[in-house]
Amino acid sequence: MATSLGEIYLQSVITRMTGYKELADKTFEQLVEKDFYFKPNETSNSIAIIIQHMSGNMLSRWTNFLGEDGEKTWRMRDEEFEEHSYSKQQLLDKWNKGWDCLVNSLRSLTEADLLKTIHIRNEPLSAIDAINRQLAHYPHHVGQILYIGKMIKGDQWKNLSMPKRKSNQK
Repeated sequence: MATSLGEIYLQSVITRMTGYKELADKTFEQLVEKDFYFKPNETSNSIAIIIQHMSGNMLSRWTNFLGEDGEKTWRMRDEEFEEHSYSKQQLLDKWNKGWDCLVNSLRSLTEADLLKTIHIRNEPLSAIDAINRQLAHYPHHVGQILYIGKMIKGDQWKNLSMPKRKSNQK
């Protein structure tokens, strides 16, 4: 059980992050492989591209979070935005690898680590600020995944939260 403010914060971040992952996972369950490559228009990203980007970002940011710049030299960010021919399972494997890296890194942190300075693209940030930065970034993309999933499924969409006009029902 978390007893200090830092421990409570870290547990809250893990809970929020994994909650966003769960929403996307429930979307993926509703989709077939071709759906991952649907793009509403040419300037939009497909779910596959969003997965590639989020996984690449997570692996870069959370691998050796306290000891190395969060933008790793091995990351190929531009490649994340290119269409590939990954199967649904390969995409889910990438997705889960990124999330495992993130959650394991967060679980390894201590309250004292939160005030340490880390770097992303050589920019110094407190660990708390870097965590909050990602806590804002990932839900943005999860929302895109859900929205695209709803467009694809239309009337067959299985709601992931409170259905419209059902707020007063228990």
